[in-house]
Amino acid sequence: MDKQDIKEIVENLNYLIEANDEPMIRNIIIGLHPADLAEILHYLNEDNRHYIFSLLDAETASDVIAEMDDVSRDTILDDLDEYRISEIVDEMDSDDATDLVSELPQDIAQKVLDRIDIEDSREVKELMTHEEDTAGGIMAKEFVSVNKNCTVEQVIRKIRSKAEEVEDIYNIWVVDDQNVLAGTVSLKNLILADPKTRISEIMDTDIVSVKTDMDQEEVANIAKRYDLVSIPVVNDNGVLVGRITFDDIADVMDEEASEDIQRMAGIADEEEYRETSILKISQVRLPWLLVGFVGEMISASVLKHFEASLSKIIAAAFFIPIIMAMGGNAGIQSSTIMVRGMATGEIELFEVRRRLLREFLVSFLNGLICGLLLFSVVAVILQQARFGLLLGGVLFIIIMFATFNGAFIPVILKKLNIDPAIATGPFITTSNDVLGLLIYLGLITVFLPYL
Repeated sequence: MDKQDIKEIVENLNYLIEANDEPMIRNIIIGLHPADLAEILHYLNEDNRHYIFSLLDAETASDVIAEMDDVSRDTILDDLDEYRISEIVDEMDSDDATDLVSELPQDIAQKVLDRIDIEDSREVKELMTHEEDTAGGIMAKEFVSVNKNCTVEQVIRKIRSKAEEVEDIYNIWVVDDQNVLAGTVSLKNLILADPKTRISEIMDTDIVSVKTDMDQEEVANIAKRYDLVSIPVVNDNGVLVGRITFDDIADVMDEEASEDIQRMAGIADEEEYRETSILKISQVRLPWLLVGFVGEMISASVLKHFEASLSKIIAAAFFIPIIMAMGGNAGIQSSTIMVRGMATGEIELFEVRRRLLREFLVSFLNGLICGLLLFSVVAVILQQARFGLLLGGVLFIIIMFATFNGAFIPVILKKLNIDPAIATGPFITTSNDVLGLLIYLGLITVFLPYL
């Protein structure tokens, strides 16, 4: 469903709610996918959102609330009592149920846990013991595991018995008598095997698993590296305790990417931005802005120092913006690639030399092309070939410096345990401005007698 369809449905629902036409409203929402309905609720005002949600049965409500953004979900939960929340939680997978319960006030959460199924309550309580951003915090307890001594026929019967509990089955995990992960069997191999064959004879022992305390970002990188749709989670003893599916991995990747962008703005998440005071957000952003302020003051002093050179060749001042802008853009391009690569795990610290060499070569080519272009423009328009040659050479040097600088600074910040997503921008712009001006005006001064 595209944005235009969403917009039309939102407008129709607003009209029907105003007209109090509940049968028509139910007719519209009954055929919607939970993800689409969650987005529609996001665009409704708070009263209409609560009204539409109240019309959903517990199963549909559980699917919809799992797809909602944090802010919309919080407004919905604030309006629900523990009875309604318990009905919804009872219908959710353990990982989604844990996320929801953990957001509730402690007294409400306890009432909900007391009301839901005992086994579900036990699983949620177990998952809540893990850190939120770890494999244990995002895993689900719904999976199919079988003993390696079982036959194919027995395994198929177990899959059928688990069909309602485990919505999507991608792999069958194989364990030993101590429940230690021993291997995996694909559904394809299971179907093709003889019913009397033991699982140990057809299982794949070369299996990728993650421990409960592994950071969720590393889990996502592993899933991406090995093209996994489902990952088994084990404890320190190798005992199988849960699984992580590709939809959870997609959520993690989206969350981590959003988090990096939000950190660049000085916030941790959208909810924090809405709830945190202006003063606190300012305290996060201001130190890095002050870094830039100090740097630009140094840039101003550099200009003052070369006042005599600028007064002799007024044209040199005209080209300061383009020299600085080109250097700044080159540095930001390079630093963005490095910060993103570090965040996704594509650039490990031991690969830094190779990446820096690559950025150096890129800067050489880009600097050469831009330098030749600037030389051509100055030589043709201003009829000053020597001055154009100097400007082209300076631009070449500055682009090379800025690109290499943009790639190198995030590495240094990472080694100093400073988040590159927050601090790289101010350092890049400041260092490029100060050193770029020194290079530009220094070379202008040196070669001034020859112009």
